[in-house]
Amino acid sequence: MNLRPLHDRVIVKRIESETTTASGIVIPDNAAEKPDQGEVIAVGPGKFDEDGDRMDMSVKVGDRVLFGKYSGQTVKVNGDELLVMKEDDLFAVVEK
Repeated sequence: MNLRPLHDRVIVKRIESETTTASGIVIPDNAAEKPDQGEVIAVGPGKFDEDGDRMDMSVKVGDRVLFGKYSGQTVKVNGDELLVMKEDDLFAVVEK
């Protein structure tokens, strides 16, 4: 990938949700909600505190995370739609 996030930003690729319901009804793409989960593709080095020390990031590459439906800035790279957002925009890490 050609993107390297700065400071406390992360790059996330949305994980597409299931397009069929439990009863077998297929939901068309335009009626489906935006997924609110994704996989962290890249992580910045972290932001600086008041003393000038770099703070470690709470997420790492490969983590599955939850975020708001309209969080982040959408960018297209090599045909993939990615989200660039601050670490503060992430709600949780999904444990396996």
